[in-house]
Order: sequence, then structure tokens, then C-alpha cells
Amino acid sequence: MNRLISRKNVGLLPFHIIETAASGNVDAINKVLKHYEGYIIVLSTRRLFDEDGNTHYFVDEEMRRTLETKLITKILQFDVNRAA
Repeated sequence: MNRLISRKNVGLLPFHIIETAASGNVDAINKVLKHYEGYIIVLSTRRLFDEDGNTHYFVDEEMRRTLETKLITKILQFDVNRAA
């Protein structure tokens, strides 16, 4: 239930941050990455079983970096004029 409550508190990114990030501003790109950080971590979390059958979860860092790289690529390809 806490996840549902915390999701409601997450707003949309202001358009000016998206616009600035699309122009290549590193600080704005980092704000976008920070905004999606939790979602990226959830997507890159993997389940592992040990020899006793216990379940362990870990963040696949390669997958996390791949998702961040894809997001950065899409940010830089974003056409602000078309979205506005």
C-alpha cells in the first residue's frame, strides 16, 4: 500500500526541465534521470536463488546503466517543437 501512496506524490516533470534536457543541459538531464531513478531500479531488479533455495534480490547494474543510456538517448532525440 505504501508504494501506491508514494506514487501519487510523484508529479510530472516540468516542461522547462524536459526542454532544457533536450537541448543537452547536463543538470537537466540529471534531474530527468533522478525523476525516473526508482522506476529504472525496479526494472533492473533481478531475483536470485542461493543453494538453500532462499530468494535474494539485486540491482543488475549493467541493466540499470543500459536503461539510463537509453533514456538519455531519447531525451536528446526529443523534439521539443513537436511536443509543444
